[in-house]
Amino acid sequence: MDSLTELFCLIDDFCQEFEPAFERTQLEIGTRQRRRTGSLSLSELMTLVVLFHQARYRQFKLFYLTYARRFLHDAFPTLPSYSRCVQLLPRCAVALTALFDLLKGTCTGISIVDSTALAVCDNRRIYRHKVFDGLAARGKTSTGWFFGFKLHAVINHVGELLSVKLTPGNVDDRKPLSDLCPSLFGKLYGDKGYLSKALTEQLRAQGIDLITKGRKNMKPVEHHPFDQAMLRQRSLIETVFDELKNLCQIEHTRHRSVTNFLVNLMAGLVAYCLFPYKPQLPLEVSGHGGQQGLIQN
Repeated sequence: MDSLTELFCLIDDFCQEFEPAFERTQLEIGTRQRRRTGSLSLSELMTLVVLFHQARYRQFKLFYLTYARRFLHDAFPTLPSYSRCVQLLPRCAVALTALFDLLKGTCTGISIVDSTALAVCDNRRIYRHKVFDGLAARGKTSTGWFFGFKLHAVINHVGELLSVKLTPGNVDDRKPLSDLCPSLFGKLYGDKGYLSKALTEQLRAQGIDLITKGRKNMKPVEHHPFDQAMLRQRSLIETVFDELKNLCQIEHTRHRSVTNFLVNLMAGLVAYCLFPYKPQLPLEVSGHGGQQGLIQN
């Protein structure tokens, strides 16, 4: 977004529809409860956490104390203390998830899938780590072992996120793939970790052609020249993960709350969706999908 005002207006318009609809889904517990208006509205709280990811700060505390409280007083005149703001963050977890679902991209007929590690602590502190006990797990990537989660993601050829799923770090990449593909069509490119005859047939029945490279101990697979070129360009999703981690700060090892970890993750994904420029491939879609519908610029 170009300005704080545009960001707030976008989120506030969303909250005007989201909050009444969300309230109607809540169950009553049978007792009357006070519902005082907080010093920060939901839209203001969401604006702050998304702005943190857009402002390139590494720590939310530093952003809140040295930037928000000093320079955003006119925009947020009732900012609470930092500790109180952290207590309020869980309020926007569901809303940020719904906002991401609204802002995510649409399938163009050519998609790329991969996963990236989200470590929640240094490997030397695994046995002392308690915040994600029973939730996170040890996993291994091409760069080594980690303790945390995997973020599975599908993007289109213009770098837009189409769907994401969070799993423990020891989950096989193929397991959540079917959950990522309900709205996809056309071709889906992945690495050798997605090799599976059963999965390929399952996706083909849904109108998705899963294309991967073969392993060295397998018989060579002949791909269309366009598919061979796209497999070489599959690293586009690695660039997206790099921006999510290093620009949007979706990964750090200072979490003290599971809910606030999810808030940080979803706010980072929303911030990425609002980037005016994203990494993309020089292709144009001229049809419903497939190599006949893609033209290289």
